[in-house]
Amino acid sequence: MSEEIKPYKIHVSDAELDDLKRRLRATRWPDRETVDDWSQGIPLAYVREVCQYWAQKYDWRKTEARLNALPQFRTEIDGLGIYFQHVRSPHADALPLVLTHGWPGSIIEFQKVIPMLTDPTKHGGEPRDAFHVVCPALPGYGFSDKPAKNGWTVEKIARAWSALMLRLGYNWYFAQGGDWGASVTTAIALQDTEHCHGIHLNMPTVRPDPDTMSSLTEEEKDGLAGLKHYQDWDSGYSKQQSTRPQTLGYGLADSPAGQAAWVMEKFWAWTDCKGNPENALTRDEMLDDVMLYWIPNAGASSARLYWESFGKTSSDPVRIPVGCSVFPKEIFRSSRRWAEKRYQNLVYWNRLDRGGHFAAFEQPNLFVQELRACFRKMRA
Repeated sequence: MSEEIKPYKIHVSDAELDDLKRRLRATRWPDRETVDDWSQGIPLAYVREVCQYWAQKYDWRKTEARLNALPQFRTEIDGLGIYFQHVRSPHADALPLVLTHGWPGSIIEFQKVIPMLTDPTKHGGEPRDAFHVVCPALPGYGFSDKPAKNGWTVEKIARAWSALMLRLGYNWYFAQGGDWGASVTTAIALQDTEHCHGIHLNMPTVRPDPDTMSSLTEEEKDGLAGLKHYQDWDSGYSKQQSTRPQTLGYGLADSPAGQAAWVMEKFWAWTDCKGNPENALTRDEMLDDVMLYWIPNAGASSARLYWESFGKTSSDPVRIPVGCSVFPKEIFRSSRRWAEKRYQNLVYWNRLDRGGHFAAFEQPNLFVQELRACFRKMRA
């Protein structure tokens, strides 16, 4: 196996973009929902409007150029090609940091925060707030390869990320993640205590503590209500992806409208958007993310991570330093005492007043402030 790190540039062919527009124009639409809200799913009128914009006005070349302006690479780890951005800070004492996205996210989530993290003095911070940022795409996502065999679990991805950081010359590092990124980051904290010196999570992967059920705080009651809403109304995608990802994949591979609807419904459900996802993210930003599923045909391969790991990850206690930031529209909002039961060296905790599941994407300034505050405590 080669450990070579090769520079990489994204180039989507004109033929691929033409095919996308052709498919969008030829979409066979379902009938309209029978309600006047999103309770049956993403509304027909909204998807048609977005897809018309996608076909006629959206400019992938602008996003491609923006991504290609950053240092991008690929390297093979455990037989799989991994794509990643590696942006070094101009500050000599910068801290190595690996950022991990989840589903239906991508490296697009972090593009607004990377400049702030790597060059803080240009963005309201101090030299001590500087990071060397490594931002990989999960296996089966974006421009990373798709596993041809099962076994790429959260734990295996965590081992790959540790290997990547060492290969890049970092003998120690910090890690950050939300969604699947939180699970991968927690697995790193369990497996690589020699090199990982601390983690930050914006979706702590903990269960409600049964011992607290007779003395719940208002925050905990709110967290349980959010969890019940997720289980009752918002978790169908995860059941499908964790049981039959291949069946789902045929529709996502063939229909850009289907792929967009599958992703963008979650931007409505999981952002702090007051009922309209475009209150939290621009239409172009959401389509940038959708493109990182459509272009590499990653609908099925990304969903397989659920088949591999959903409900199967370790719940062992984490003992290295941990920081958590809980945003108000997160899917599940833990309390500090629930988190402390698992994250036994919890050095930073904060609840925010705005923002949701896609924290770096929605609230980049708040997200960066949280990372700065958290890792200052670990660096001291």
